Amino acid sequence: MKQLFILLTACVGSFLLGAFITADDTKKPVTATMIDVAATLFDLDFTAAERDSMVDNLNNARTNYEALRKIDLPNDIAPALYFNPLPTGFSIPAGPSSLKTSSVKVTLPANRDDLAYYTVGQLGQLIHTRQISSVELTQFFLNRLKTYNPKLHCVITFTDELALAQAKRADAELKAGKYRGPLHGIPYGAKDLLATKGYKTTWGAEPYKNQIIDLDATVIQKLEAAGAVLCAKLTLGALAMGDVWFGGTTRNPWNPVSGSSGSSAGSASSVSAGLLPFAIGTETLGSIVSPSTICGTTGLRPTFGRVSRHGAMALSWSMDKIGPITRSVEDCALVFNAIYGPDSHDPTVMNAPFRYAPLTSLKGVRIGYVKKAFESNYPNRANDSLTLQTLRSLGAELVAFDLPTSVPAGRISFLLSAEAAASFDELTRSGRDDQLTRQTKNAWPNTFRSSRFIPAVEYIQANRARTKLINEMAAQLKAAQVDVYVSPTYAGGNLTLTNLTGHPCVVLPNGFSKQNTPTSITFMGQLFEEGRILAVAKAYQDATQWHKKHPALQ
Repeated sequence: MKQLFILLTACVGSFLLGAFITADDTKKPVTATMIDVAATLFDLDFTAAERDSMVDNLNNARTNYEALRKIDLPNDIAPALYFNPLPTGFSIPAGPSSLKTSSVKVTLPANRDDLAYYTVGQLGQLIHTRQISSVELTQFFLNRLKTYNPKLHCVITFTDELALAQAKRADAELKAGKYRGPLHGIPYGAKDLLATKGYKTTWGAEPYKNQIIDLDATVIQKLEAAGAVLCAKLTLGALAMGDVWFGGTTRNPWNPVSGSSGSSAGSASSVSAGLLPFAIGTETLGSIVSPSTICGTTGLRPTFGRVSRHGAMALSWSMDKIGPITRSVEDCALVFNAIYGPDSHDPTVMNAPFRYAPLTSLKGVRIGYVKKAFESNYPNRANDSLTLQTLRSLGAELVAFDLPTSVPAGRISFLLSAEAAASFDELTRSGRDDQLTRQTKNAWPNTFRSSRFIPAVEYIQANRARTKLINEMAAQLKAAQVDVYVSPTYAGGNLTLTNLTGHPCVVLPNGFSKQNTPTSITFMGQLFEEGRILAVAKAYQDATQWHKKHPALQ
């Protein structure tokens, strides 16, 4: 009964604050009758005497809530409790980092338009050998962005002045003998939830469309240090959901009458259309995976705690992750190598090496596959079956692998909703959530309001269940003796489960649907083993041509 009391203390106050306000806006005191109504909502049962005993405590609690709401808590203040994805007994990899990429020999194409679909590695070689300048390349991609943005709606803010200044610096440094690495002089775009000094950071949402955050996010800083050139702040579905933002709907280059999916909408759309060589996206519950699938790009969702989120909009402190969206697996490795690692701002980031080298063969490599998912009836089954055949033909040993089942991941995914509601509590209570473009039952405004009624005890219990899920996932991987496994992108529940456990994934195209839009397959792996997953995924990608297919832009 004490636990139930704590539940109501944490939760009923918000219920009463929203539901029991008189016409003259004077809050009624909590009564035993109100407690009875609230208890029914949460499927709890108290005697009349127990309800009566709670009254004073709940009135006092409401006073505390009112005082709490007067404290200024901007989006960049995280809770004092930090999520840790490490299972019991897990040791973070140690030792030096290393990056070994495929050798690239490339010459400038006779038709400059072909540059639109060159990889980061190819473009980097052209710049390094001074076959083209960063200024020329930057102007080329800025022109493409401005030509096709009216149709795709993938850009919120162009950063021409910054881009050209960074490009000129890259050229001058190269001339002086200073080479920053494979991203030196390479244009890119950033999802517009990453703060960039001197430019708006709108979060894709009407209430924040004029917001300026006077700092550079850590990821922006790291990419600048690597020599990359920021050309645009790209669209995201408002507050990181979907592809609808305050300026419209971001479009899929393969089928511009439909949306790009999201929430890293502009990042995937622009890279797919050859408007940028790479872009930065974020994922909480599918926001790199989903638009990469729809738009036919390659995306890396890193391990939770790999990339600093300083300067990024917080949606869910325990689930937000930042990663690259590119046109090839190895490009993901090049970009990730520039952005991973601790800073002095995000305490969840762990110090672990990143080691990547392409594999010469998959012969003898044990790769798990989520057997039940692949054998289920789902839309992309035919293409996914061909992926398994390709892996076998490359010499891989496929091992049946089962995801843990004792904790239904979908039943605890309300953790995201609870944290998102806290992130945007002031927006909800002020009524400014009415300004958001999407106002359906499944949109953020209704989710934020509904999440006010998630009991504190249930939130904590769900996190305890999450710990159990993390440990069981580790046990499954250990029992299967695999470092990498492959899963249908959507079927089987892998996407939700691994966003909760914090495992990394690489998503890449593996064919086309009946509607002639791209489909994808997902490669997964151990925590902090992005390098291994990327190497296996690259071996598969190199044996296919799907990533070399491009939309016909009109």
